[in-house]
Amino acid sequence: KSRWNFGPSPDGTRFLYHDDGNFFVYDMASGQATNITQKIPSVFWDQEDDHNVVKPPTSVIGWTKDGASVLLSDDWDIWNVPVNGQATNLTMNGKKDKIRYQSRFRIDPEEKGIDLASPMYVRVYGEWTKKAGIGRIDGGKPGVKMLAWDDASFGGLMKAKKADVWLYTRENHAEASNYLVADASLGNGKKITDSNPQQKDFLWSSGAKLIDYTSAKGDKLQGALFLPANYQPGKSYPTIVYIYEKLSQGLNGYTVPTYNGFNKTTYTSNGYAVLMPDIVYKVNDPGMSAVWCVLPALEAAVKTGIVDKDHVGIQGHSWGGYQTSFLVTQTNAFAAAVAGAPLTEMITMYNSIYWNSGGGNMAIFESSQGRFTGSPLDIPDAYMRNSPITHAKNVKTPLVILHNDKDGAVDFTQGIFYYNTLRRLQKPVVMLQYKGENHGLRVPANMKDYTVRMREFFDHYLMGKPAPRWWNEGVPLLKLKDHLEERAPGKPQPIDPLNDDNR
Repeated sequence: KSRWNFGPSPDGTRFLYHDDGNFFVYDMASGQATNITQKIPSVFWDQEDDHNVVKPPTSVIGWTKDGASVLLSDDWDIWNVPVNGQATNLTMNGKKDKIRYQSRFRIDPEEKGIDLASPMYVRVYGEWTKKAGIGRIDGGKPGVKMLAWDDASFGGLMKAKKADVWLYTRENHAEASNYLVADASLGNGKKITDSNPQQKDFLWSSGAKLIDYTSAKGDKLQGALFLPANYQPGKSYPTIVYIYEKLSQGLNGYTVPTYNGFNKTTYTSNGYAVLMPDIVYKVNDPGMSAVWCVLPALEAAVKTGIVDKDHVGIQGHSWGGYQTSFLVTQTNAFAAAVAGAPLTEMITMYNSIYWNSGGGNMAIFESSQGRFTGSPLDIPDAYMRNSPITHAKNVKTPLVILHNDKDGAVDFTQGIFYYNTLRRLQKPVVMLQYKGENHGLRVPANMKDYTVRMREFFDHYLMGKPAPRWWNEGVPLLKLKDHLEERAPGKPQPIDPLNDDNR
């Protein structure tokens, strides 16, 4: 009956599914279906989902052990919803206080359903504060005891099999994820690991700020703004805007420096601020939606005084690469841009194959990230106006395109189309291709090469350093050792992908 099926109860007598905004339980023996959410004073379809999908369900926490009820989320609170009877809001204050009780920690990996008589530990997240924590519900009764709540991310909760000893992880933007040991209350947690002791030897971000802004369409949004190392109040800094749908949730996440193209930690270590804004979408306008959200985010970040508005770059990969490719056709706010594996011509992309799976791309456009209400035959104007190629004449921003010949997600021709169009228009563009690589780079030498070139490109346009030879003359085979920068001994150093000693 419905596309949203959630499986049988632990005893196999009932089946849970979602249809037209409500959850139903189907009784196998009687053949009767019961709407179990219609009388609850809340909504059980995701009103915040901006995809072209009609009333998608909120999340299911799970069946109770006896199969008599289901725990459901309304995106804020967790409800105990009996198959027959009155529902109970177990968390009580989520919607009112804008706290999301997101999920339940499964402590016993061998459990057969949720035992409401036992303490239930839940993951907690503050929607507008980005605080996170772990809460506990006792005896299946309403009310949450907050055991951990901080400007951090928590996870990995587990219990010793034969002792009342608990482990969990904690991290934030400046502290690597480490294990803490505690009792059942998680009180007085003691750190027992030091997962990244070498961090002290390198420059690190001076802090993270949450910025609030309103999109051009009136949506209340946020962005995570990470300060450069050795930040000085009152001074503005070159900034990279990194985009991919909603990213402000990562405010308290730890980023390990790696050779993976753009890396937030590497850039903040080397004197950049990094802005990660939220993007929400309007159907039939995925490209313009990025414009309506990213530019107000940048404006709000500039108002903090941290971001130097004349030295801002932008980077994104895949869907973020598409948004980057489109944004530079609509604004000159960015001094440089790097688009990884971007969609650039929506009609041909719609009719291409997703080679990594062997399926067509149609569903991606009509019920997933594309957010279109029909095919190019139905709404050709929407596909054309949101294609970067359509507006290529407007591009003034220097652009690097990464696209690999064996890309099985976004066909290689998408990068070729855009590159050839921009070259024909004599726009400032270079395309990088790593032969044999798929949608993302996997060969270590290629990962490092791309990381180095991206830094050189942004350093030139945002920090005034000399242009790399490959930008002016093409891409020769370079010895990476030629790009080593001196490190001063005895003090924290920048995390430098150009230096082999940092690997």
